[in-house]
Amino acid sequence: MAFPQKKHSVFPLLPSFPCFTTIIYITLHCVSISTIINGQSLGPVFACDPTSNASLSTLGFCDTSKGVDERVADLVGRLTLQEKIGYLISGSASVSRLGIPKYEWWSEALHGVSYVGPGTRFSNLVPGATSFPQVITTAASFNTSLFQAIGKVVSNEARAMYNVGLAGLTYWSPNVNIFRDPRWGRGQETPGEDPLLSSKYGSSYVTGLQHSDDADPNKLKVAACCKHYTAYDVDNWKGVDRYHFNAVVTQQDLDDTYQPPFKSCVVDGNVASVMCSYNKVNGKPTCADPDLLSGVIRGQWKLNGYIVTDCDSIDVLYNSQHYTSTPEAAAAQSILAGVDLNCGYFLSQHTQAAVDKGLVKETDIDKAISNNFATLMRLGFFDGNPSKRLYGNLGPKDVCTPENQELALDAARQGIVLLKNSAGSLPFSAANIKSLAVIGPNANVTKTMIGNYEGTPCKYTTPLQGLSAYTSTTYQAGCSNVACATALVDEAKQIASTADATILIMGADQSIEAESRDRVDLYLPGQQPLLVSAVANVSKGPVVLVIMSGGGMDITFAHNNDKISSILWVGYPGQAGGAALADIIFGAYNPSGRLPMTWYPQAYADKVPMTNMNMRPDPATGYPGRSYRFYTGETVYNFGDGLSYSDFTHHLVKAPTKVSIPLQEDHVCHSSTCKSVDAVGQHCQNLSFDVSIKVRNNGTMAGRHTVFLFSSPPSIHNSPRKHLLGFEKIFLREKAEDMVVFNVDACKHLSVVDEEGNRKVALGVHQLHVGNLKHKFNVGI
Repeated sequence: MAFPQKKHSVFPLLPSFPCFTTIIYITLHCVSISTIINGQSLGPVFACDPTSNASLSTLGFCDTSKGVDERVADLVGRLTLQEKIGYLISGSASVSRLGIPKYEWWSEALHGVSYVGPGTRFSNLVPGATSFPQVITTAASFNTSLFQAIGKVVSNEARAMYNVGLAGLTYWSPNVNIFRDPRWGRGQETPGEDPLLSSKYGSSYVTGLQHSDDADPNKLKVAACCKHYTAYDVDNWKGVDRYHFNAVVTQQDLDDTYQPPFKSCVVDGNVASVMCSYNKVNGKPTCADPDLLSGVIRGQWKLNGYIVTDCDSIDVLYNSQHYTSTPEAAAAQSILAGVDLNCGYFLSQHTQAAVDKGLVKETDIDKAISNNFATLMRLGFFDGNPSKRLYGNLGPKDVCTPENQELALDAARQGIVLLKNSAGSLPFSAANIKSLAVIGPNANVTKTMIGNYEGTPCKYTTPLQGLSAYTSTTYQAGCSNVACATALVDEAKQIASTADATILIMGADQSIEAESRDRVDLYLPGQQPLLVSAVANVSKGPVVLVIMSGGGMDITFAHNNDKISSILWVGYPGQAGGAALADIIFGAYNPSGRLPMTWYPQAYADKVPMTNMNMRPDPATGYPGRSYRFYTGETVYNFGDGLSYSDFTHHLVKAPTKVSIPLQEDHVCHSSTCKSVDAVGQHCQNLSFDVSIKVRNNGTMAGRHTVFLFSSPPSIHNSPRKHLLGFEKIFLREKAEDMVVFNVDACKHLSVVDEEGNRKVALGVHQLHVGNLKHKFNVGI
C-alpha cells in the first residue's frame, strides 16, 4: 500500500450529511463515512438483511443455499452499468434498491489490525488491538507455526472489530516483496531477502488470516492480499521514486527471486487478492500488464479472488508515467490487463467514457466485479446479519486478550537476534547486576517499536520499562532523537562509568527508513557511533549494544570493539518489545532469532546503485550481486546468523549419495551430454528423499533452535552459491536431542532457474549444508 505524493485531489465532492449523526473520516487519500451515535458504531456493514426489507430474501444473490458463482451472476445481472462501475473502486457505492450498503475495501493488518486505511478505526469501544512485531522481526523467528498463529489472532480481532462496525473484512496484507537492498525503507514490512522464507511466511500468514471454521472450505474468515506485485523495492532513493521507476529485471531473476513469494501466496495460501505495484517492470506498469496479471496470477497460478491496484496506481500510470495518452485508455488497459478493483477513484471517473469509446466492454466490467463480489460472498457479506453467523459472537472482549498479548511477547522473543556475545557475557543475572545504565534514543520509545502500517497497541512495554523490571536502572537518552545531530556524551559516560552494566539501545525509526523514504547509507545515524564508542570506553561493566531497525546496519566498529561484549538486533519488536528484550538479556528466554537478511558494509552501498535489480554478480563490471544466494563480497553479518545461550550440534543420520532421475529411453540426455533436465514432467513424479538430522542441545539452558538445510548446486545457469531448501524450528531441553527430517523433492527443491526462466534440475554434484555439516551427493540420470 502506498500514497502518491501529488498536489491534486483524486476525490469527488462529498454529498452533505446531517452533522449530528455523521462523522467523516479522511485518511490520507481515501474517505470513509460511518454513522455513530454517542461514540458507538451501529454495527457491521452487510447485505441481504430481510429484517429491513423482507423482499430481499427472494433475491437469488441473497440465497445462501446457492453456489457463489450462481449468486454472483444473479447480482451482476441486476445492476446497471453505472452501478457496476461503482464496484470497481475501493470505496464501493451502495445500491439501496437491492439492500447493498457502501463497503470500504481498504483495511490493513500487516502485523495487527491497523488504523492505516479508511476501512478500520479505533474508538472507545475498541481503543486498540494486539500489535505484533514488525514483519522483519517475526520472520527472524523462522517459525511457520508462529506466522500462522499471528494471522489467526489478527483475523479474530479483525472480525471482532467488524462486528461492532469498526473494521472491514478485506485486508491488504501481507507485504511479501523481497528485501533486495538494505536501504529500502519498506524492507521492515517484508519477511527478508530469501524467496523460500518469504514464500513460507506469506502462505502461512495468509492461511492464519483467511482460514474459516466453516464447513465450506471456500469460505473466508477475512480476505488477505499479497503485495506489491512485482519487483517493487525502490521508494525514493536519490531522486528516483516508485511512481517513475522502471525495474529492469531479467526473466531469470523474476522467476527465481521476485515471483516465488507471490506464487506461494496464491498456490499454497489460496490468497483472496494480489495487489499490483506502482513501478514499471521492463517498461510496463504492473497494473496494466496483461502478462503479469491475467497471464500469470490468474492464468498460471489460478487466483481465486481479485486483483487490486496500489492506491491511485492507474492515475500514476497515466499522469506520472504517461503510459497512455488518455485517462479512458488507462482505465481500459488496466481492466483488460486483469485489474478488478482500483484503490482510489480513477475507474469511477473514467470507465464510463472508456465504454462509450469502445475501449472496454461491459462484459469486461462484469468479469472484474464478479471477482470482487465472489470474495465478499466467501466472506459472508451477502449472508445477512453476521451476528447470526459464524464468528458473530466475537466482540471487544476478544481484542487484546491476555493470550493474544502473550503471543505478541513470545513473537518478539523468538525474533530477537543475538549477534555477538563475547565470553558468554549474556545472560545477565539480576543477582549480580544491581545497577544498569540504559542509554540511547531508542531506550524508552513506544511507537518506534511498532514500525509502520501500525495500529494502536493494547499497551506498550518500552526497553527501559522491561529492564527496570529486573534491576535498578538509570536512563539517559544520549540523543534527542535517532538522527542524533548532537550526542550528549558526557551525561551518558557518567552513568555508564558507575553502573554494573550498560545497555545502549540505538538504531533507526520511521524518520530514517519508511514508506517513501529509502536510506542513503548504512551507518548508524548521526553521532550514534560516537556515543556508542565513547560510552563503551568508560563503562565499568559489560556493554550490550541493541540495534532497533528494519534494515541492517554497518556496525563493524562495534563488532570489532572488545569493550562491547554483546550485540542484539531487535528489528521493530512490537508492543511487548521491551519486555522481550529484557527477558533475553536477563536469561528468562534463550535467544533463537536468525537474521532474515544480509548485513552489508557501507562499501557495498557506495558501490552498488539501489536501482540495479540484478541479483547475480557481474565479474565484468565488478558488480557483487545481492543476497546471500549470490553476493560475493564482504559482509558485516550473514543471512541466518544468530547465537544462542546453548550450544547446538548437528549429526547427519540419513541422506542419499546419489539421486537418479528416470528419463524416458528416447530422452536426448541419453545420447548427448546434458548439464540439466527440466524440473517438470513425468520423470519428476515421486522423486523425493529424506534428509535426517539429529540435533543436540549441549548447553545447560533449554531453548528453541532453527535447523537450516541449504544446498549448493552445480555451477550452471548462473545458479546460486547456495540456497535454502528448508528450515525447522524445534525446542530442546538442556542436554536433550531430537530428530529433524527434511523431505526433499528433487525437482522442486534442487532445481534452479535458467536464463529463460525455466526450472531445471542441475546434473552433477550437489552439496547440502546443515550448520557446520556438509554432505555431497550426485544427481544423475
